[in-house]
Amino acid sequence: MLLRILDRLEEILIATLMALATLLIFLAVCHRYLLGIPVLFPILFPINLSWAQELCIYMFVWVAKFGAAYGVRTGIHVGVDVVVNQLRSPWRNYVVLFGLLCGAFFTVVIGTMGAKFVYGLYHTDQVSPDLEIPSWFVYLCIPLGSYLMCFRFLQVAYHYFFTGELPHHDHAHVEGVDVDEPGAGAAGVTR
Repeated sequence: MLLRILDRLEEILIATLMALATLLIFLAVCHRYLLGIPVLFPILFPINLSWAQELCIYMFVWVAKFGAAYGVRTGIHVGVDVVVNQLRSPWRNYVVLFGLLCGAFFTVVIGTMGAKFVYGLYHTDQVSPDLEIPSWFVYLCIPLGSYLMCFRFLQVAYHYFFTGELPHHDHAHVEGVDVDEPGAGAAGVTR
């Protein structure tokens, strides 16, 4: 139950930040373009959107950190496994588990270093240039995203240890779109 809630929170955070960043950049570009129209200039000039680019950068950094954890959970990260797939069953299992545990170790190290960095920034008065939000809050995505990614590596390793299955993402499947008949859709069109 708690894992399902964490999964949904992760997905909602990623989707919301991505949608808001896209919308904000769209509005900022439209604003910049419409400022060039003489009739609209007096109306739009007082609206200051200079902070939009900075906020979008921060949003996409947060999306990237939490998206990496999502990628571990769903198996969408690119992996080079040509040599691993050539190994026999017991050795292949050891190598895969070793790789997953190395990923967990790396992300816990990055998360801990990020937490120390954020803790050091917390005791300063540093703020971001345009938004003037505390810098520690901007960098908080490093420990949070890294620790979540470490948890996802451990979760996948645990599941692999007991079932022998890794998460696999089917690139042909689009969530929310179900094809009932074989041959339906663009792939089933004959010429």
